[in-house]
Amino acid sequence: MAVPHRIPIAHEPDYRTDTIGRHKAGYFYAAVHGAERDVDDLDEGFAWYAYVHRFDHDGRHEESTIRRIALSRYLTDPQAADRILATLLDQLDAPRFEDIAIQPFSLAYDGVRFGLIDESSADRGDWAELYPDRLGFTHPWNGAYST
Repeated sequence: MAVPHRIPIAHEPDYRTDTIGRHKAGYFYAAVHGAERDVDDLDEGFAWYAYVHRFDHDGRHEESTIRRIALSRYLTDPQAADRILATLLDQLDAPRFEDIAIQPFSLAYDGVRFGLIDESSADRGDWAELYPDRLGFTHPWNGAYST
């Protein structure tokens, strides 16, 4: 079985996918996560981001709003990160936290890859990886993920 056209992602309250769901215009995936940056300056090689990816009702990526929170290996002010994420979520029309199903997409921002990328191979089998969150999805394509 190949990677499906739309990949389900299960909403898990108080865990890694607790800020995903639907809004009036479609689906959204929102999170705070740290990521390695593709930059020459090692002191600026890791950063934290708050982001909301928006998708239409068929799960096609439409746009992303991404805010860099800090250049740091560790998130030193998680409350500030939560406030930034809440501000981004406030821009959605009538958000509801629930399961979603989205199509693979990819974009680069600030030296970081964001997206849900088909990484299927003969060794791995059918597989899609969410970046920078590093959540992996595979058969039976029921929304569960591997970290």
